[in-house]
Amino acid sequence: MHVASRLQHIQEYYFSQKLREIEGLNKAGAQIINLGIGSPDMPPHPNVIAALTAAAQQPNTHAYQGYKGVPALRQAMAGWYQRQYGVELNPDTEILPLLGSKEGIIHISMTLLEAGDEVLIPNPGYPAYRAAAHLSGATPLDYDLTEENNWLPDLDALARRDLSRVKLMWVNYPHMPTGTPPPAGFFERLVAFAAAHDILLVHDNPYSFILNTEPPRSLLAVPGARAVALELNSLSKSHNMAGWRVGLLAGRADVLQDVLRFKSNLDSGMFLPVQLAAVEALNLDASWYAELNAHYRARRTLVLELLKLLKCTVAPNQVGLFVWAKVPAQYPDAYALSDEVLRAARVFLTPGGIFGSNGNGYIRLSLCQPVEVLQQALARVRESTGQ
Repeated sequence: MHVASRLQHIQEYYFSQKLREIEGLNKAGAQIINLGIGSPDMPPHPNVIAALTAAAQQPNTHAYQGYKGVPALRQAMAGWYQRQYGVELNPDTEILPLLGSKEGIIHISMTLLEAGDEVLIPNPGYPAYRAAAHLSGATPLDYDLTEENNWLPDLDALARRDLSRVKLMWVNYPHMPTGTPPPAGFFERLVAFAAAHDILLVHDNPYSFILNTEPPRSLLAVPGARAVALELNSLSKSHNMAGWRVGLLAGRADVLQDVLRFKSNLDSGMFLPVQLAAVEALNLDASWYAELNAHYRARRTLVLELLKLLKCTVAPNQVGLFVWAKVPAQYPDAYALSDEVLRAARVFLTPGGIFGSNGNGYIRLSLCQPVEVLQQALARVRESTGQ
């Protein structure tokens, strides 16, 4: 039995492999501390859990649901965008709830891309963008993000390339894995670039509430963006609901309708109690985000101390759920440092090369461990380095 040719460029997700390796080490008694994956360890707000429980106890909430989500969820998503981003969306036509935004990456790609199309992928960037391009039959084209250019695309250099077959461009700010926030005027330049080259922008925006000292920003707030852009968002990081799988796609009604044609053939809607709990989450006030970020600030202090022990260099002003750091020159790449720390300190750090070749000299640490665990990781690294 031969697998389909569409899988020829697709490998098992790196973290799937690494978690299996870590599980094996733990079974052997190693007790690995995992600072690799950005899976929030804190629970959602108690009101969110209460809303889920109350709805699940009702006898009429367990049936199949509509593919577009219930009106209450779409209205709550529209209200959240209005309050937080200053973006007005039509809840009936410009919002499509998703089973997590990762689902949306595949849906968009399978809806819009095919063999002969090209898609611009950030390097470094979220590996799912490249995988989705390959699965659709399209050709991924890297665009470079480098520390020298503050991890922003050189749009002038891109404009000099042959973009005639490029249909779609993935962008993600605040950026993962580097934590780069969007500087003033950058979204406006992106929209102008997309309009000039007839490219659809898809902005993946799950990190705008985490450790961001500026008001959260949406690409859709830029004048003219509605014509050339879609935006993915998620409750995974902003509301500690990663396992609940609640995301959304916002933007052009005609494109969302096309995506819905594809999506409706793959799932049978989101569990109604989860939708109603998401409504509760989206209506939380600013105190929720303040409390969440207070935890992450305390954690980031310890992570920065750990990276200092490893002689790694951290750029200032990073936001989001991770810390991105340059590894010392003595290591050929971040894989070598990651393997050394795993062996010597029983702490796993993510090598930046999994996000693209431009990440080879960098390491990424997650803030999704309690302070007590981070203190233990710090102690292990200190002992292993003799400091």
